[in-house]
Amino acid sequence: MNTAAAPTLDDHDHGHHAGPSPGLMRWLVTTNHKDIGTLYLLFSLTMFFIGGAFALVIRAELFQPGLQIVNPHFFNQMTTLHALVMVFGAVMPAFVGLANWLLPMMIGAPDMALPRMNNWSFWIMPFAFTLLLSTLFTSGGGPAGGWTLYPPLVLQTGDAFPFVILAVHMLGVSSIMGAINVIATILNLRAPGMTLMKMPLFVWTWLITAFLLIAVMPVLAGAVTMLLTDKYFGTSFFNAGGGGDPVLFQHVFWFFGHPEVYIMILPAFGVISQIIPTFARKPLFGYASMVYATSSIAFLSFIVWAHHMFTVGMPLAGQLFFMYATMLIAVPTGVKVFNWVSTMWRGAMTFETPMLFAIAFVILFTIGGFSGLMLAIAPADFQYQDTYFVVAHFHYVLVPGSVFSLMAAAYYWLPKWTGHMYNEQMGKIHFWLSVVGVNILFFPQHFLGLAGMPRRIPDYALQFTEFNMISTVGAFLFGFSQLLFLYNVIQTIRGGVKATDQVWEGAHGLEWTLPSPPPYHTFTTAPVVK
Repeated sequence: MNTAAAPTLDDHDHGHHAGPSPGLMRWLVTTNHKDIGTLYLLFSLTMFFIGGAFALVIRAELFQPGLQIVNPHFFNQMTTLHALVMVFGAVMPAFVGLANWLLPMMIGAPDMALPRMNNWSFWIMPFAFTLLLSTLFTSGGGPAGGWTLYPPLVLQTGDAFPFVILAVHMLGVSSIMGAINVIATILNLRAPGMTLMKMPLFVWTWLITAFLLIAVMPVLAGAVTMLLTDKYFGTSFFNAGGGGDPVLFQHVFWFFGHPEVYIMILPAFGVISQIIPTFARKPLFGYASMVYATSSIAFLSFIVWAHHMFTVGMPLAGQLFFMYATMLIAVPTGVKVFNWVSTMWRGAMTFETPMLFAIAFVILFTIGGFSGLMLAIAPADFQYQDTYFVVAHFHYVLVPGSVFSLMAAAYYWLPKWTGHMYNEQMGKIHFWLSVVGVNILFFPQHFLGLAGMPRRIPDYALQFTEFNMISTVGAFLFGFSQLLFLYNVIQTIRGGVKATDQVWEGAHGLEWTLPSPPPYHTFTTAPVVK
C-alpha cells in the first residue's frame, strides 16, 4: 500500500554511502506518515509483550501466598515497570501510530503537517525505553515506587532514579511533539469542504486528545523534576522534614494523571465510533452529541484529579466537590455508550473480528465505568482505597477498553495497511480466548478488593488464595493468547488473500475512512419491519 519511495542517496555521495543500507535508511529518515505510523504500531506491539511479561511475573508470584519466585523489591520493580511500559510504551504509541496512519487519509491531507518532527517524535521513544528498561541491570535495580512515583517511597530507588526521570522527560517530549503535529494537521490540512463537523469521529477524538497531551505532559515533567531536585539537590518540595509536603506531589501528579487516563481512552472511543457503524451498516447515531460528549469529558477530566486522594485528609468541601465532579463525568460517557448501542439497534449487523472486539469493548468498558462510579463515592472510597478493587476497575477500563479497541483497530485496518486479509478464523479464536481470559483475570480482583486485599503486595493472607489463583490462570490464558494475534499480524504482513477495495462489504460495501456522518447513498439500513 505504501507508495513512498525509499530516500535516494544524495547526489554528492556519488553512490559511495558508508553507513546503513538504503533499506534501513528508509525507516530511519522517513517522513512518510504511513511509515511512521507503522513504526509506532510495531514498537507498541513489542512493548505490549514486554509489559505483559512483567505482568506475568507479578501474577506468577501471587498465585499462592508466600514468596515463591521473586523478592519483594524486584516485585515492586515489576509493578512499576509493567505500568510505565504499558501506559507510555504500549497504549499511547499505538494510538499515535493509528493517528499517523489514518488522520491524513481521513481528512484528505497529503501527509502530517510536520513530517520531520514526526520522525523525530518517534525515534525518541526507543531510546527512552532502552534507558528505562536498562535500569533493571543497575546495582539497585529498576524504579520501585509504583507507576505513580510517590515520594518518599520512590526516593528509595537507587542508581536507576535519574535514568527513570530522564526517560519520562523524553517520553513527554515525544508525546508533546506528536500532539502538536496532530493539531497542526487537523486544523490546517483538511480537504476543501471537510468542515470540523464533517470529520470522522476518530479525527475529533484525536484533536481533543492532542490538546489534553499538551496541557498535562509539562505538569508531569514538573513533578518528576521536583522529585529529582529533592533527591540530589537538597530541595524539600515533598520532604516534610524540610517543610515540604508529600501530598503536594499527589496533587501535581494526579493533575497530570487523571487527564492521562482519558488520553488513553478517547482515541479508543474514536476507533469504536468508526467500527460499529461499518458493521451495523448504519450511520453513527447522534454524531454531534458524540463530539460534544468527547469535549465535555476532556474538560471535566481536569477537575476530578483529587478523587484519587480521598483518604489524604482533605476537607469535606473538597471531598464533595471531587465526588460530584467525578459523577458528572459519567454523564457524557453514558451518552457515548447509548449512542453506540443505538447505532447497532436494528442495524444489519455482521460479526467479523473487529466488530466482536468493539462489542466486547462497549460491554466491558461499561463494567469498568460502573466500578469507577463506585470509587467516586467518597465515603465508600475509604473502603476501596488501595485495594485490588481499584486494580480491577482501572484494568477493566484499560484492557477491554484501550487494548481491545487497539486490537479492533488492527483487525479493521490491517487489510488497508497491508493489502492482505488476515485469517478471520484465527482472529475469532483470538477474540474468544482474550475475552474469556481477561474476565477470569480481572473479575475476581473485585472480590479480593471488597474483601480487603491491598494492592502492590508480593504476599497476602491465606483467605485471598482462591481468587488469586483464578486471577493468575486468567492472566496466563490472556497473555499467551496474544501470541495468536502476533502470528496473525505477521502472516498478514507477509502475504495472504488480497484485500478488495471494499473490504468490509455490507449491502453496498463501506469504505474504511467513511466520514462519521456518512454520505447517505453509500449504504442501506436494515429493512424496516412492517
